[in-house]
Amino acid sequence: MCRWLAYSGAPILLEEVLFNTDHSLIDQSLRALNSPTTTNGDGFGIGWYGHRDVPGVYKDIRPAWNDSNLQGLAAQIESSMFLAHVRATTGSPVQRTNCHPFHHQKWLFVHNGLINDFDKLHRDLAFAVAPELFPLIEGTTDSELMFLMALGYGMDHDVKVGVARMAGMVEHIAERHGVEDALQMTLGISDGESLYAFRYSTEGDSRSLFHSASRDATMEIAPDAGRFSRDARAIVSEPLDDLEAEWVAVPEASFVTITKGKITCESFAPTAP
Repeated sequence: MCRWLAYSGAPILLEEVLFNTDHSLIDQSLRALNSPTTTNGDGFGIGWYGHRDVPGVYKDIRPAWNDSNLQGLAAQIESSMFLAHVRATTGSPVQRTNCHPFHHQKWLFVHNGLINDFDKLHRDLAFAVAPELFPLIEGTTDSELMFLMALGYGMDHDVKVGVARMAGMVEHIAERHGVEDALQMTLGISDGESLYAFRYSTEGDSRSLFHSASRDATMEIAPDAGRFSRDARAIVSEPLDDLEAEWVAVPEASFVTITKGKITCESFAPTAP
């Protein structure tokens, strides 16, 4: 499975959380601790918000630990909100169009997990994408279809509603095909103003997800940065250090919103079509 992180707060260099931590995302691409897949070397991506209305995105199929361009960019790009992802494929090809984050207009989207028996469900899921969004499909992953389905189901107006309707449709299609335990997901989503995260699986045993407990906890992530604001927060697949008390596990079947440092967590359930 993949690993991802999201940051919101005062502008910092991306390298301060991608590289310069005890258990950074780059380290997790080689040695993930809370994942069924230890190595996540099937591509990577970063998406960040800057001076424009749409985010910048850089993706490649090389392992994150072996891309000098990533290291150089992370040492230069400063952002107040960004997402990053390292990929371990669950069967789809290793190609740039399958790397996260997926993006459209102001939106960024990363996913850890899978749709079970995706090959069996692929056609029906693709036809569940709104007609106006269907031409945007570039890759072959379940994650990209989940993103476009959520957009078509109203994510642009209400993130929770759009994702709930998407998850409900995935489970509905899977049930029609006799596929059990259809959906496994942790999602990181941003519109440039807020971070949104979901932890859910049909079987009720989702992949790990954490958020930093406070500004002080975020300071512990990269104490040399020295420029964290009081509203600085991070969401991660697994902690970036061994200070377990500084991280809060996101409960099963939950939806997290982070806006200007304020964290809210509420229950989440799919909406049946």
